[in-house]
Amino acid sequence: MNLARTLRKTLVFFRRDLAIARSYRGAFAYELLEALFGVATYYYLSRFVQSDELSRLLPSGADYFAFALVGVAFYDYLAVSFGVFETSLQEARQNGTLEALLVTETSLATQLAGSCIYPFALLALRTVVYLAWGMTLFGFPVAAANWPGALVVLLISIAAFAPLGVLSAAHLLLFKRGSPVRWVFLGVAGLVSGMVYPVTVLPDWLQSVARFIPLTWSLEAMRAALLGGASFGALWPALQALLLFAAVLLPLSLVVFGWALRRTKITGTLTHF
Repeated sequence: MNLARTLRKTLVFFRRDLAIARSYRGAFAYELLEALFGVATYYYLSRFVQSDELSRLLPSGADYFAFALVGVAFYDYLAVSFGVFETSLQEARQNGTLEALLVTETSLATQLAGSCIYPFALLALRTVVYLAWGMTLFGFPVAAANWPGALVVLLISIAAFAPLGVLSAAHLLLFKRGSPVRWVFLGVAGLVSGMVYPVTVLPDWLQSVARFIPLTWSLEAMRAALLGGASFGALWPALQALLLFAAVLLPLSLVVFGWALRRTKITGTLTHF
């Protein structure tokens, strides 16, 4: 019964965000065009940089276009994870609903989960659009793809990324400004995780840093599933690492956010940002 009630509450958040998004009907058309321009850019860049030496560094079954397209499309999941909860808090404050929302009987975890459903659903749709443009116009390879494996990688990756956004939202509650750590982390992730070039081209010490970034494991697994058709057994080491990130960061982020929320209630500064 409690599970059913929690699911209903979570869906209420999704319907709220969907209703807001539907009021901006032209946004999806702009998303389609933006995705087309982005995919075309990486396709023509790939024709410029592709070489035999580069091909030897790429995962089996990948050319540079496919490698970069997967990297760019799925980097967005980390970026959205960092911003989704901050955005939800700021919108609730602007609408005057923040205090009312946070004193309801709805649990903190349910509210956070509900707030992220629509942004991630929209991002999944955007990813499909990216890959569809790549397949129909530029020969993105899909014949060998392990789609169930890619879906599992995506879901576990979101579980590993989302706590970083919860921690960023806790920083916003406490200090009333977006966390500078967010931009540093995104910059480091973009540099070392293998988004647009293989991790193996980095110095050894940066390759070691990359192992502590969830996106590195996510991109390796996603490319293996989509471009190499890797089995679940082959994907398991990366999935195991992502599950470890999620197991450590999810409870930690909820504890920190709960503490930050109680702190702002005590000081009376909950809506002062």
